Amino acid sequence: MGHRRRAAAGENLIFLSIGEPDALPPVAVMDVVERQMRAGRTRYTSGRGEPEFLSALSRNYTRQTGRAIAPNQFLFLPGTQTALFAAMMTVIDHGDEVLMSDPYYATYEGVIAAAGGIAVPVKADPDHGFHIKAQDLENAITPRARALLLNSPGNPTGAVLNATEIAAIGKVCAAHDLWIVSDEVYATLTYGNHKFASPFDVPELEKRTVVVSSLSKSHAMPGFRCGWIAASEEFCARALPITETMLFGSQPFLEDAAAFALQTEFPEVAEQKATYERRARALVEGLRKARMVSARMPEGGMFVMMDVRKTGLSGDEFARRLLAEEAVVTMPGESFGAGGAGHVRVALTVGEDQIAEACRRIAKLAETLA
Repeated sequence: MGHRRRAAAGENLIFLSIGEPDALPPVAVMDVVERQMRAGRTRYTSGRGEPEFLSALSRNYTRQTGRAIAPNQFLFLPGTQTALFAAMMTVIDHGDEVLMSDPYYATYEGVIAAAGGIAVPVKADPDHGFHIKAQDLENAITPRARALLLNSPGNPTGAVLNATEIAAIGKVCAAHDLWIVSDEVYATLTYGNHKFASPFDVPELEKRTVVVSSLSKSHAMPGFRCGWIAASEEFCARALPITETMLFGSQPFLEDAAAFALQTEFPEVAEQKATYERRARALVEGLRKARMVSARMPEGGMFVMMDVRKTGLSGDEFARRLLAEEAVVTMPGESFGAGGAGHVRVALTVGEDQIAEACRRIAKLAETLA
């Protein structure tokens, strides 16, 4: 962690590496936490989740899907990561294969392996916006395939699959009897004309879809660890013994705050989404005149994938030099699988002034590589 030491020593580093919101949660949500703690909401809870939280999810997903989604179709988990692990432990057995779009979030391989599965990356073409194609998934399926791990809006790619793409992918999964584990933590963060679509919205796919999500990104609440599984009643009944063994309940005052957040519209949340979009546009525009590097506007999420292939360097080499020579901290695309080669992930978690300075430094390094 040399860059941490450099920052501690006073060097002006720009951190564009971690997808942690730089905003605070809505003040009203934090007020609920304090109020509920003082009211004694500090004891053991149900392993499934508190009724008010589950009911809030039920109302939201009923509105999203246009059909009745019952409270017993949800499980509370501390964050999307824990929900993903519980989902994988439920859907796969030792030796089962799990397909996933490549590039993919850094923990996916580990979660699949921990559940006894084998990750099967399926490359998404960067020149087509990193959109995974149904035919490519079809070509990767073997008799050992058991599930597809889907992520839209995508981390690190920013790709948002539309309803037509979701339907085509769902058709492949149904034909091969695959589960769809859908990581939707960035569902609220879509930009321009891009609209979020979920396999859970498709009635024919409901019973094979397991949604994992949280309030970490949408409401800037990563430290609250408030996430969930949304699935069929049968799946939740199967997963409940696993989640109870893992957790034995949760913090009721946090579930109360999460229930409040799910049922309330906050101007801070809308503003933060608009802020991410402005930052993305500022970054893409700031790199437009740079030589050898480029970036396209993400369709959603909190990241921009910067294309450095023309420099002749790998994403890892470029990121290392950018840190060493220009004090900008990013993540190499190769950290997210072979499909990220020749790219660098940039997080939209600093202000536009720092983004402008980062673009200047990136262009300076790129100029030396021309």
